[in-house]
Amino acid sequence: MTIDSELEAKILRYHHVEGWGVNTIAAQLHVHHSSVDRVISQAGMPKIERAARPSMIDPFLPFVTQTLTDYPTLSAARLFHMVRARGYTGCESHFRARISGLRPRRVPEAYLRLRTLPGEQAQVDWGSFGHLSIGRAKRPLMAFVMVLSYSRQVFLRFTLDARAASFAAGHVAAFERFSGSPRVLLYDNLKSAVLERKGRTIRFNPQLLALAAHYRFEPRPVAVARGNEKGRVERAIRYIRSSFFAGITFTDLDDLNDQAQRWCDGIAADRPCPEDGSITVREAFNQERERLITLPGDTWPCEERCEVRVGKTPYVRFDGNDYSVPHVHVRRTLIVLASLKIVRVLDGLDQIATHARSFDRGAQIETAAHIEALRQQKHAASEHRGQDRLHHAAASSTPLIKQAVERGGTSIRTLVRHLTALLEQYGAAELELGCREAIERGVPHPNAVRLALERRREERQLEPPLPVRLPEDTRTRDIVVRTASLDGYDSLAGSEPNEDKDKDKDKD
Repeated sequence: MTIDSELEAKILRYHHVEGWGVNTIAAQLHVHHSSVDRVISQAGMPKIERAARPSMIDPFLPFVTQTLTDYPTLSAARLFHMVRARGYTGCESHFRARISGLRPRRVPEAYLRLRTLPGEQAQVDWGSFGHLSIGRAKRPLMAFVMVLSYSRQVFLRFTLDARAASFAAGHVAAFERFSGSPRVLLYDNLKSAVLERKGRTIRFNPQLLALAAHYRFEPRPVAVARGNEKGRVERAIRYIRSSFFAGITFTDLDDLNDQAQRWCDGIAADRPCPEDGSITVREAFNQERERLITLPGDTWPCEERCEVRVGKTPYVRFDGNDYSVPHVHVRRTLIVLASLKIVRVLDGLDQIATHARSFDRGAQIETAAHIEALRQQKHAASEHRGQDRLHHAAASSTPLIKQAVERGGTSIRTLVRHLTALLEQYGAAELELGCREAIERGVPHPNAVRLALERRREERQLEPPLPVRLPEDTRTRDIVVRTASLDGYDSLAGSEPNEDKDKDKDKD
């Protein structure tokens, strides 16, 4: 029950001046006796205690008090089961009401307001912003946030993971945006910064130490479970959620980062500076920029590095996707260097493949020259290559081929050839629909797929497809075909009737 100030004054006056008991005040003012107890206790003055009545819980109070002293966070439900096992027969609601005042209260902690010098410190942390669907993959959307402690200038960059490579890339981008680095960077005890911690002994991530040596800053983790020591970045993440990310729409990760940069340079920079409300964050940052450490001449490489074993097929598996390599490198261990844009594959010091990075799952990213070289060397692979191409273009082609082979009468090579021709004529989307219809009708055959595609084309009143496939070999493509004369055939056709007439005369 809510007690207003007027009623609270009446309760205190009747209790301390008139000497009324708690039950009398509750009955006369029509409030619950627990509300009267609360008002008297909050006033900080001794109250006239009511005569305590014996209770079923009294014999168990010493045990409850000692247990709560040893385990302050133990739940009331667990305590109730413990005293029930020791002979308590009362109800749980009465037990909860009695022990609510026995539980030790945590003493609230007060904090000092700390001030930093310009260019002295920045605070770094990750923020989680849900997930982003890319193809068949569902990637975590993470935000790398760095805040300069003096000016409160914010750097924000979204990534699709929180790995050490993305962590280093966020530092490099922030330093370049600030045109310098602070002297001290505060971190939480995340794995990108601290691998192990025992007491005051800290084992930093080696990549972070190398990055700190390159840019000449001091990495400093806060104490365990002491997020208040880096409250500036914590508040900045809350500010990002409410002022920037709430209700935002974006097409891809690049578009999101472009909008984030404009927000940091605009709305976030134009807010009043918490250290000095007479200036904006932008003005405070202009003062702080001169105090930052000058950046070195070379940029720190932020690529993710891993060793990958190539199997029988010429692909390396990285981050859930397959990237093609020349077939001569199968059965070897190669090195993959990946940035947010490019995936490079090295054999020792030699770069053998470069691909645009994909954040999908189960995708095959290929260079045509890699596959063509393998096809020329091993013609028997063409059939399997055709099935693989059909599977990635139209997944329903795989069960259709399987059912057709089980029925018999048609070889896999023929099925793949006919379906590949339909793929080149109608495209992947139409072939997928045609295969599904053929399977649903119980006729797993390329002719059924072709009839389904023709029917769909006629329903949409489209022109018949006219595929044009030119040979890749220039010697075959540019050959000149001369038309042969057919006069000899005409003379032969004209002489046949005369010969028949001569034979008839001989018979006569």
